[in-house]
Formats: sequence, structure tokens, C-alpha cells
Amino acid sequence: MSGADQYVLAVYIESQRNGAPVSSGAVADRLDKSPPSVTEMLQRLDDRGLVGYEPYEGATLTDAGRDRATDLHESYVTLSWFFRSVLDLETHESEAMELAGVFDPSVADRLTTVLAVEELEKEDGI
Repeated sequence: MSGADQYVLAVYIESQRNGAPVSSGAVADRLDKSPPSVTEMLQRLDDRGLVGYEPYEGATLTDAGRDRATDLHESYVTLSWFFRSVLDLETHESEAMELAGVFDPSVADRLTTVLAVEELEKEDGI
């Protein structure tokens, strides 16, 4: 995933969990980055029209940023599910965050279908 995608996804997740605007510190914690590097990237994303960023207040996704984040989030959820339930990774969220933007949405959709079938088979004892 591009660095920008990680930040857009992090702002989206944090805003869903805690509301907007999202502080630089919350993004830094989620991505394990330094606050100054987060601030710099949020300013760049503001310049690109993906977030609205106000120093000392935080970032809010623009319509374009929200559209991108929604697509990324679908892949993130699917990958996190796979890493947790199939591979039993403790780091499933951070791994999913790294890879969400790399997957074509059609691949993520197919993976979701496979995981759903696997869950149903487990429930039915097959």
C-alpha cells in the first residue's frame, strides 16, 4: 500500500471509532509513526484533496478521501479476517493495514467469499 493510502485508511478507521477530526497522535499510534511525520503526511494529503487538515485539531476526510478509504477499508477488513482466522496472526490488523491497498477489490471480494464459505463449513461441522 502506498504511504498515502495507509494514512487515509488510518484516518478513516480512527474517525469511525472516535469521530472526526482525527488527531495526528491517533494516526501516529495506529501506524506506529512519529507525530512529525504524520503531520507532514496529513499536510500533503490536504494538498492532494484527500483530507482537510487543521493544525492542533486534526484531519477529516474529504469526499474523495472517504471514497478511497471506503475501498481500502473493505480490503483491510477482509485481509484482517484472513490473517486472524486462517493464519492466526496476532498482528492481523497491522499486516492488513500494510497490504490493503495492494489488493485489487475483485481479489478481496473473492477472498471474502472463500472465508465466508469456510466459516459456514465450520459452523456446520463439515
